[in-house]
Amino acid sequence: MTTSASSVKVILLSFAAALGGFLFGFDSGVINGTVDALQQAFQSTAVGTGFNVASMALGCAVGAFFAGTLADRFGRRPVLLVTAILFMLSAWGSGIATSSEAFVLYRILGGLAVGAASVLVPAYISEIAPAAIRGRLISLQQLMIVLGLFAAFLSNYNIVQHAGSAAAEFWWGFSAWQWMFWIEILPAALFFLCLLFVPESPRYLVAAGKLPQAAAVLASLAPHDNAQAKVQDIQSTLSSEHKPSLRDVINQHTGKLHPIIWAGIMLAVLQQFTGINVVFYYGATLWQAAGFTENDALAVNVISGAVNISFTFLAIALVDKIGRKKLLLVGALGQAVMLAALAIIFSTADVTDAGQLQLAGQMGIVALLAANLYIAFFATTWGPIVWVMLGEMFPNQLRGAALGLCGILHWLSNFTISMSFPVLLAGVGLGAAYGIYAAFGVLAFLLVKKMLTETRGLTLEQISREQQ
Repeated sequence: MTTSASSVKVILLSFAAALGGFLFGFDSGVINGTVDALQQAFQSTAVGTGFNVASMALGCAVGAFFAGTLADRFGRRPVLLVTAILFMLSAWGSGIATSSEAFVLYRILGGLAVGAASVLVPAYISEIAPAAIRGRLISLQQLMIVLGLFAAFLSNYNIVQHAGSAAAEFWWGFSAWQWMFWIEILPAALFFLCLLFVPESPRYLVAAGKLPQAAAVLASLAPHDNAQAKVQDIQSTLSSEHKPSLRDVINQHTGKLHPIIWAGIMLAVLQQFTGINVVFYYGATLWQAAGFTENDALAVNVISGAVNISFTFLAIALVDKIGRKKLLLVGALGQAVMLAALAIIFSTADVTDAGQLQLAGQMGIVALLAANLYIAFFATTWGPIVWVMLGEMFPNQLRGAALGLCGILHWLSNFTISMSFPVLLAGVGLGAAYGIYAAFGVLAFLLVKKMLTETRGLTLEQISREQQ
């Protein structure tokens, strides 16, 4: 196999794995257009509606936490195959649910899959990708997430255009919101089929003591390299005392978490606390609260999805040239400024007799521009770069366990933000909510500047040695 052919193979394998990111995005975004219809269908309160939306994050937290440990025990590929099956079951069950309890159960099931995919896809890609293009390939995860979000937004919009509303009847006597969930079965089945043809991670194979298989995979991915020497290099970064496990996140000398774990936790939590998923989960509700109609609000979601995709391509172009840390610093400040602008706009907006916000004059357009600039900053920086960093920043010995710990805290943060937004919206209003998210953007800038080191251009083994 030629070098160019092997590079194409690595890229294709990365795309196949990144389909998990597409389902991550679709499953996260599909709920956006169904919020009001679910409230009607299940007669739920504001808190109940918030839990219907946020419940998936609980499954995500559990899935992310155990996926790393299970992947260290059984391999990356088998656990990803299970996630594909869970995606299909969740999509079907969410559509057939007749109560909030049943709906939440199926959404948690899907959350297990999303959580597992969120940590295993960047881990798998980082473990098969060459250092020179690793950042771009791991960024495919975020590209596929935003493509999944966009596909969900577009699917929801088209279904509502034909049905009239998310609560209206669509095909074969079923409601539009049910079909919004069932559409996901198609990409989930494709993900499962693709995974049947991907090899196991060579770094997992080395950790599992399967050295001949690891050498064979490495030779197929990089035939110009000495596979046996690479196997020995990987071995040198692994503990000779035991296979990777959850206890590796604790420093044996201090009895505390490794500093690099704290840095990863910071990234995972602050990506959520700057409020991005409020835009994606509650976009339709948010813009209706700002005075837009349901159809217009769904159309705005499609525009935002297109912005997200476009600027993710910019991230892919920049990540291996500029570096991870600089992009995160620029993104944190950019997001904070745009969120502060939205806070001011919504805080000074008029309120109608019905209690709805009314943006005077051109302020609706200004708010729309600020929101999409915020998305642009996120898509170029904190969206993809956080997953790049989490996929590569941890030593080989503790990558699975570290990703599990960061993953559970990432999704618990997601749950907190998703669950609290309806309460904030009803209590302090849009303006104050966005002010809170802006403050977290400033905090993100300060912590990245202090805690992170650059990983651009380094092999995973070099990064492992720096962190040991």
